[in-house]
Amino acid sequence: MSTKKKCNIPADKQVLYDKLLATNPKIERKGAANPYTSLNGHMFTYLNASGVLALRLPEREREEFLEKYKTTLFEAYGAVMREYVTVPDSLLKKTKELRKYLELSYAYIHTLRRKPTKKKS
Repeated sequence: MSTKKKCNIPADKQVLYDKLLATNPKIERKGAANPYTSLNGHMFTYLNASGVLALRLPEREREEFLEKYKTTLFEAYGAVMREYVTVPDSLLKKTKELRKYLELSYAYIHTLRRKPTKKKS
């Protein structure tokens, strides 16, 4: 008997995350308990259990984002994720404004080499 992982993320944050992702129909939300997006084996957004959104950005845009929104690099399990910014809750509520950064993130992921799959044949 399989058990489905329960998602403990605040419902309002999930709704805002899904609303953001819906702005680009090419982006597929993955993960039931830990929602994220990825392309070619590279994750580019992640919504943690507390409902904090991490967004992967290229260096220049990342620095501008950190300065503009007075935020920090994202931390997960005690490690700083160097390419990910922490999206402030106030910005998560502004889908139209945040969409620009989602598109930058999506474009950035397209520039990275495809990661080899680890699936067994």
